Amino acid sequence: MQCEQMQQGRKANCATVSGRVFVAGAFAGWVYAILFVVGFTIKVHAAETKPNVIIITIDTVRADHLGCYGYALVQTPNINGLAHSSARFSHAFSTVPLTLPAHASLFTGSFPMATGVHDFATNTLPSSAVTLAEVLRQNGYATGAFLGSPVLDARYGLNQGFDTYFDHFDLRHVDEDKADVVKRPGDKVMDEALGWLKRGPRQPFFLWVHLYDAHYPYQPPEPFATRYKTRPYDGEIAFVDVQVGRLLSFLKEKGSFANSLVVLASDHGESLGDHGEQKHGFFIYDSTLHVPLLIKVPRATPRVIGEDISLVDVMPTILQALQIPTPLTVQGRSLLSGSLGRPGSGSSDVYAETFLPLLHFSWSQLRALRWKGLKYIEAPHPELYDTVADPHETKNLLETRPAVAQVMRNRLSNIVRRYTSVSSEEAGGKGLTDPALLDRLHALGYVTTPAGTVADASGKELPDPKDRVQVYELFWQAMADGQQGRYEESLRKLGEAQKLEPDSLPVLLLAALDHFQMRDFPQSIQLFNRTLELKPKFAQPHYYLGVMYAQTSNNEAAMEHFKKALELEPTNFTAAFGLGSTYLRLKRVDEAASAFQEAIKLHPDYAEAYTALGEIYLYQKRIDDAVRVLERAVAIAPQMKQAHYRLGHAYEAKGLHAQAQEELDRANSLPPMAPKDVPNQ
Repeated sequence: MQCEQMQQGRKANCATVSGRVFVAGAFAGWVYAILFVVGFTIKVHAAETKPNVIIITIDTVRADHLGCYGYALVQTPNINGLAHSSARFSHAFSTVPLTLPAHASLFTGSFPMATGVHDFATNTLPSSAVTLAEVLRQNGYATGAFLGSPVLDARYGLNQGFDTYFDHFDLRHVDEDKADVVKRPGDKVMDEALGWLKRGPRQPFFLWVHLYDAHYPYQPPEPFATRYKTRPYDGEIAFVDVQVGRLLSFLKEKGSFANSLVVLASDHGESLGDHGEQKHGFFIYDSTLHVPLLIKVPRATPRVIGEDISLVDVMPTILQALQIPTPLTVQGRSLLSGSLGRPGSGSSDVYAETFLPLLHFSWSQLRALRWKGLKYIEAPHPELYDTVADPHETKNLLETRPAVAQVMRNRLSNIVRRYTSVSSEEAGGKGLTDPALLDRLHALGYVTTPAGTVADASGKELPDPKDRVQVYELFWQAMADGQQGRYEESLRKLGEAQKLEPDSLPVLLLAALDHFQMRDFPQSIQLFNRTLELKPKFAQPHYYLGVMYAQTSNNEAAMEHFKKALELEPTNFTAAFGLGSTYLRLKRVDEAASAFQEAIKLHPDYAEAYTALGEIYLYQKRIDDAVRVLERAVAIAPQMKQAHYRLGHAYEAKGLHAQAQEELDRANSLPPMAPKDVPNQ
């Protein structure tokens, strides 16, 4: 069976499902393909319409906090009901306990060392990656995605293959305490998804709905806030279940549920204090790796499947169920057929990693391999667990079973070597650098301090995260305090962390940011300069130094720091805007215009840059150009007072008096907005 080229000729060719010839709809009546693996049985009707595909990812949900996995303290009737008509995988595991890399693995069927996506916010999925959405769109599917978090913003590459990708996170004017804007509530996400379905996408369709509510901060709405007052995490899960129920009910009402392939999965779990970690991303124990996975295939026999499997296995499973050839880039194995004939086929090895300690703290990364009921964690102080006898991973067997540990270590090394793409670390590059986004991610408990690189993972003895968990937790708590405006308490905790690790770059950086927010610029400048001593090629301190020098009218110093930030991070469009604003104060108008144009080039929806450029065009009497860019500004940001005000003046200069008055009236009705070369003001 030949496979078509992927779109635009830039994607890898697909491979046929090895050795298996699927019968297309050429014969009348029923054609059965009975597929056996891990107890999964399906009857495929070749003449029927292709099934719709729905994937629901419920972020940060531990498997052991759902009713269908035996948890009795939260009500999840809709997810439980889906489990009764699905294959429920009791031992499914994430590749990375972080949202972006886990979803990258889910939607490419590839491990992080192949995609190059090890982290959040600063990695992008390369355009060369072949996504499930691209394959399905190539096979006639309408594709739509509706997201609950900016961590999955289109800039990070998961939009590849989607006709509709509803992210739409405007973070530039969000106060830190408005986490609901950063973390879009599940009911709003589902409203958009159901609206898309009601508008009638062509058949068949592929729908991805991402529900982020169970992610920190735990703030369930009523009645769940009251019902789960002492367990707000469970309250968020109960709220998510209601949203899942809305989608399933809609499918059933429209008569399309039976012929839909439905997947429900989490990207990772939540530690909730296990092993000293409160949230996720730092360790790779099963608290954060063990995830729920339900797969409902039309006419499949519901059952519970106990084999260890990975999120990378979802994409090939879906494609084989749809009789669509699987791309050669896929590294997972189909759960419908045990003989795919590609790397990983037939293996029960399950890989996981976290590079957060390395990339943000210069501590060692962690890698794990699960095999035959055992789990090995590669670390400066390695760990070996019998996960059958010791599911909570409390008894390290490394000293009593060194030979087994060596076998596991060798298998892990082979897997890393086997699946690492030659270009993956270059491919998983940086996306747009948006200080507003990085600041708002702090509100979700994300650490956004670039301290190390993937290249640092080899050849160096780095601290074991187990020996630094107290520093990490103090840092995280301090970050949470700062987001609530409790800067003195944040600084106190950072001081405790600094006693444990005096030259911790993230600790120094967060302290500098706290002083910045307190407008204690002298202390903030001192601390930012200290971070540059530890990491000279670090753009973020230069950006904030530029902001502070601009606010204190030291424009020459501000200009140099904004330039340096752009030199180190050419995608930092906010630094480009700050540089343009500084040039204006120095009356270097042409250079200011160039800087604003660069900011727009980097971020085509940057309303502030359009407004500033429009002001320059007005000054230069380039009225038509001013109207053009200012109309763009108000289209992007209808609530921006300054844009309407300047557009009114541009219309007046053009002789459009009625339109000018309308814009000026609109400007007068809006509240002023803070200048945007100053973050978080």
